[in-house]
Amino acid sequence: MANKTRQVHFSEALIILIVMIGILGTAVIKFGVSPQTPVMLVIALLILWAKFRRYSWDQVHNGVINGIKTGIIPIVIFILIGALIASWIAAGIIPSMMVVGFHLISDQWFVPSVFLVCAVIGSSIGSAFTIISTVGIALFGMGTTLGINPALVAGAIISGAIFGDKTSPLSDSTNLASAVAGSDLFKHIRNLMWSTIPAFLVSLMIYGIMGHTTKTMPAMKINATIATLQNHFWISWWAIVPIILMVICAVMKIPAIATLFLNIGVTIVMIFGHQPNFSIKRLATLLESGFVAKTGNASVDALLSRGGITAMMGTVSLIILTLALGGLLMEFGIIQSVITPLARHLHGHTALVLSTLLAGIGVNIFVGEQYLSVILPGNAFKETFKKQGLDSLALSRVLEDGGTVINYLVPWGVAGAFAANTLGVPVLHFLPFCFFSLLSPVFSLLSAMTGIGLKRLGTQAKATNAAQPLTLENR
Repeated sequence: MANKTRQVHFSEALIILIVMIGILGTAVIKFGVSPQTPVMLVIALLILWAKFRRYSWDQVHNGVINGIKTGIIPIVIFILIGALIASWIAAGIIPSMMVVGFHLISDQWFVPSVFLVCAVIGSSIGSAFTIISTVGIALFGMGTTLGINPALVAGAIISGAIFGDKTSPLSDSTNLASAVAGSDLFKHIRNLMWSTIPAFLVSLMIYGIMGHTTKTMPAMKINATIATLQNHFWISWWAIVPIILMVICAVMKIPAIATLFLNIGVTIVMIFGHQPNFSIKRLATLLESGFVAKTGNASVDALLSRGGITAMMGTVSLIILTLALGGLLMEFGIIQSVITPLARHLHGHTALVLSTLLAGIGVNIFVGEQYLSVILPGNAFKETFKKQGLDSLALSRVLEDGGTVINYLVPWGVAGAFAANTLGVPVLHFLPFCFFSLLSPVFSLLSAMTGIGLKRLGTQAKATNAAQPLTLENR
């Protein structure tokens, strides 16, 4: 008979998760294997365990389907971003940003400048993915030309993009954390500053120390790169049009898919306007296979030969596998069996915040999905926060600090895989340099330990919560 209602015991669920992380960690970290194969192995072993425990094939299929369902929109977005990158290079938008950047940004303070630029633009757009795949590529190309460690540059780009995403009212993840916790969006963003501003300032200081150099790159090399870009690409102030369009769409809260389609359309018009002989077949090849630079400059060709739908397929395959794994873990109740008992036996604000942070980090590692790292711990710990007299704002901030920002540090995570594929730097290489992501949970925990910035319920709310009867729903 199909096993539809049996709860997985805490110890059994914990063993399953430990074995999973052991397989994934060993394969990716020790042997340097791409995440797809170990994730497939874990899925196969999980299904084998499920059949041994007499779960039905319908439950297995439902887990896979429900897991992948949550990622349909991100998958379409990634495919469109592949086309956007290729069209932005062909239209001269990314090369134009590089040329302007070479004139404006000092190579001695390049890394902290990258962090600041991505943070400021990210706050106005509210999408870390968009920043990484547009401005990020241009800045990464500049950093490579200047001879700076690619992993350090990637870390600064991703950290700045995450800060912008986290502090923008236009961000999907910020809105989600606020909604799950039941807090006001703008109050949530203000309350985020207790952990976000310290993490930002310390990150900026570290980037300043690590990225500052008294050496300057030979002007000849920079001038040669600029000349190559000007000779082979359309360098113009018109390049700012698609960027402004992106900001306008964000402010008007136009969904990401519609925004990307609109931006690709405008960029295609710019391509045909500058190159009237650009054929439809060549355009289709560009969008599908990406842009191939043929400037004669090896470094420029390597930097700007990218984009296209097919280039995103590796990321898409990993996302599908990871989401399927997450769906199975949810269907069998494995994640819930570990988180829920912990939530019921926590005493003290520090222990509660630490457990919520670890739960968000754990979901990122085991499920690899950014949104679930907010939803699952949020639902599991919501009542415990109330019982300990903490405001929903305290919960929503911890969900961001332990959930949203960590997904970029997981090689098989949706955000981590996207960033690695877009910038061409493996997650484990840029992870040590993503200081903002690494510091956010630290300052969140310090807030709980000191009580500084830890939002508490008002007297009336405490009384209401204390008088609430214990039911199956809030137990």
